[in-house]
Amino acid sequence: MLSKPWFDSYPPGVPHDVDVTQYNSLSALLEESFKKNAARPVSVCMERWMTYGELDDRSADVGAWLQSLGLEPGARVALMMPNVPQFLVVMAAILRAGYTCVNVNPLYTARELGHQLKDSGAEVIFILENFAHVLEEVVVTSPIKHVVLASMGDMLGFWYGRWITFAVRHLAKMVPAYRLPLNGSHGSLSVTHFNRVLEAGGKLTLKSSKSTLDSYAFLQYTGGTTGLSKGAVLTHRNILAAILQAEAWFTPALGKVGDIRKANSIAALPLYHIFALTLSLLTVRWGAHMTLIPNPRDIPKFVEVMKLRPFHLLPGVNTLFNALLQNPQFKSLDFSQLAVSQAGGMAASEGTARHWLSVTGCPMIEGWGMSETCAIGTNNPVTNKEFSGKIGLPLPGIDIAIKTDEGDDVERGQAGEICIKGPNVMVGYFNQPAENAKAFTPDGYMRTGDIGIMDSCGYTKIVDRKKDMIIVSGFNVFPNELENVISLCPGVVECAAVGVPDGKSGETIKVFVVKDDPTLTEEQVAAFCHDNLTGYKRPKYIEFRDELPKSNVGKILRRELRSN
Repeated sequence: MLSKPWFDSYPPGVPHDVDVTQYNSLSALLEESFKKNAARPVSVCMERWMTYGELDDRSADVGAWLQSLGLEPGARVALMMPNVPQFLVVMAAILRAGYTCVNVNPLYTARELGHQLKDSGAEVIFILENFAHVLEEVVVTSPIKHVVLASMGDMLGFWYGRWITFAVRHLAKMVPAYRLPLNGSHGSLSVTHFNRVLEAGGKLTLKSSKSTLDSYAFLQYTGGTTGLSKGAVLTHRNILAAILQAEAWFTPALGKVGDIRKANSIAALPLYHIFALTLSLLTVRWGAHMTLIPNPRDIPKFVEVMKLRPFHLLPGVNTLFNALLQNPQFKSLDFSQLAVSQAGGMAASEGTARHWLSVTGCPMIEGWGMSETCAIGTNNPVTNKEFSGKIGLPLPGIDIAIKTDEGDDVERGQAGEICIKGPNVMVGYFNQPAENAKAFTPDGYMRTGDIGIMDSCGYTKIVDRKKDMIIVSGFNVFPNELENVISLCPGVVECAAVGVPDGKSGETIKVFVVKDDPTLTEEQVAAFCHDNLTGYKRPKYIEFRDELPKSNVGKILRRELRSN
């Protein structure tokens, strides 16, 4: 038997490995694409286009300005923006100037932001003014020395951009009051507007960075669901590997696109999140363009944007696919060019996958990964025609092992912790030696905290995360299994299962359900569970909710449901 049985399951033409050394840094990939595709569009946002040439020029201006601050090579620069063109400009600038990009969730609270700034040691932050009031609360006690404030319309053209900024500030009132004086000092803090940075940087010259494959590219902070978030250190090598792995994996599905440079990738997931970040950089590698969706929660407006032109790649989480399917106008879109519907970030459900295929004709392809693996670690073949319920095969160059708590490999077909090794796997958590010691096995695999089973063909199925497992009278119950089954019940839109204390069985199961059929009753859901789940897996409690609590990237927060 092959030691890596998944190779036999690869679609034709997918290589077993990728060559990261074709670039000496991620910056080299960016600059190659900028020059090669200068006249082509890289993004469209609110129907305003940006070309690769413009991204090249503007990121060089911002990068030169950053270098003029005298920062040390590899210094951390924070970026706190939604999906707007400024995000792409600043991210590229940070990398090209030789610094480390610290992606920050724009919806962070002051406590969360303060922790990340202190932990990363970021000296500069680029932030959309909509969130400046949060920064104001913590900036004095943070290591930040320079604040760059951007406005929503800064890169949307002179007149239209001014109108958008006015509308956001004064009509929608989406910019809460803050006290960070522009173009001056606030104690030892300098505060500059983004346009002033572009102007000043335009008079300077960007110096080539000394970054190598082993230089830090990003500090990508984990969700922090069990405590304070940690910064996963992702090197230029890690990110390049992830880009090339995803490119190799998606290629078999892209025949209908023709010239890949004409591909339109929908960027609705937040770019600060590793899933969208990696796929946006893949778009740049191709010389294609992305449609930036600043607010994907506004589903009607999102759907209106999708109507405007053909789209070829749609990355999403299960909750986003679900939300689109609930919109009546979505079903009228032209899906003839949709080549890849990539699901990740959370478990995909069979009910959603079936509905998605019936509406779009494009199968939802489920993958799995984490911030620590630069997004995708395993993926189902993009040539699949139906939902598998598995997370797929390791991508080229990646090894997956299923291990015990002691680090020993389990027998094939047995459950254990999914452990991963490859050029895309982080080098460790930033300044966390104790966490790093726990994170890796003696033979160099990273522990993921996910429990899974690998079959003889190399496909892995996640049973669940360790901490979410429910123990009912000594039997292990995995919420993902329950949610996948209950999602198939007619009238159920989405659901979440949690364990609650029970005097008789230790724990029992409670399921929270969102329905789109107002006549659906608890008794009907219970009857469906009775028909489809063995006794100890059936929920004792069923509660209907209008919505389920979710993180900013759409993951259902079971911990919040457990605490209610």
